[in-house]
Amino acid sequence: MSELSPLTLAPDVPLVAAGKNDPAQDDRAKVHDAAQQFEALLIGQILRTERESGNGWLGSGGDSASDCATDYAEQQFATLLAHQGGLGLANLISAGLASAQAAADSRSAAASAGAHKS
Repeated sequence: MSELSPLTLAPDVPLVAAGKNDPAQDDRAKVHDAAQQFEALLIGQILRTERESGNGWLGSGGDSASDCATDYAEQQFATLLAHQGGLGLANLISAGLASAQAAADSRSAAASAGAHKS
């Protein structure tokens, strides 16, 4: 049986670490996942707003069952779009948070080094 390769969220952020427990890698994956969830919510809200404006992208309204099914379909579509790159917000958010964390870590290391010299 062939060995399965790890799934990836982005080229540099694996979803499953191949037998390694790297906390930094886990944190990056969690941040990217949260950013994708946020992007999916945003895309879903855009779709819902357009549908409710009367212009609808799936045709005219119907009964409550079809409204429920349409809401579910929009949520799934938004999630799929976000996981496939969507608007690109998840990558921007992840990169921004990673650089902010790196800057905070370097400030912390510099402050720690300065405290040891005194």
